[in-house]
Amino acid sequence: MGELADAATVADRVFDSLCDAIVSGKIAAGSKISEPELAKRFDVSRASLREAIGRLEACNLVNRRPRVGARVVELSLHELLEIYRVREALEGMAARLAAEFMSDKELNDLKALLEDELQLDSGNSNHDFHYAIVQGSQNRRLSHLLCDDLYHLMRMYRYQLGRDSGRASTASKEHGLILDALQDRDGEMAELLMRRHIRKSRAYIEKMIMPRSQGD
Repeated sequence: MGELADAATVADRVFDSLCDAIVSGKIAAGSKISEPELAKRFDVSRASLREAIGRLEACNLVNRRPRVGARVVELSLHELLEIYRVREALEGMAARLAAEFMSDKELNDLKALLEDELQLDSGNSNHDFHYAIVQGSQNRRLSHLLCDDLYHLMRMYRYQLGRDSGRASTASKEHGLILDALQDRDGEMAELLMRRHIRKSRAYIEKMIMPRSQGD
């Protein structure tokens, strides 16, 4: 049992390090994952490394193909907009549920998180705001789809494409309205505001990035 726990801890450490490197762009999008090189770099067994890579694949940060090996996913405007459409539907549902199930303490913590976001202008705080609401929905299916499948991929897009600085102030105000609806326990309004918020972010990305990608 001790050896299994140690192996899991090693795999966790490697996963966290690789995940941060991919999200930040230190390991470039589209680059090949070299198992021998990484095993030597982290001083771990190939088994632990493969477990970590498998988790990266489950998070949609890595693609693995027969006879090709594992590669970091490449950024795609089409995929990013697709993710936003999925988020609009699912996070709207999460906000409706969160209005019913979040405790007063969780709502107070969310308020504090929003205040930090306004002071720090932090993209990570923005993402944590959404993450907290999904967790507050107390729906394991939604949590798995949004936090396990899409969370790290969204972090990667936000980090490498840059925060929507032109929308940051407006987005924070929209977060405040969502929080108000949650505190009022108004699930219908919370869902409406969340869907509208994500839809506006998607429209902003289309406006800012689409002309750039067409000019390439």
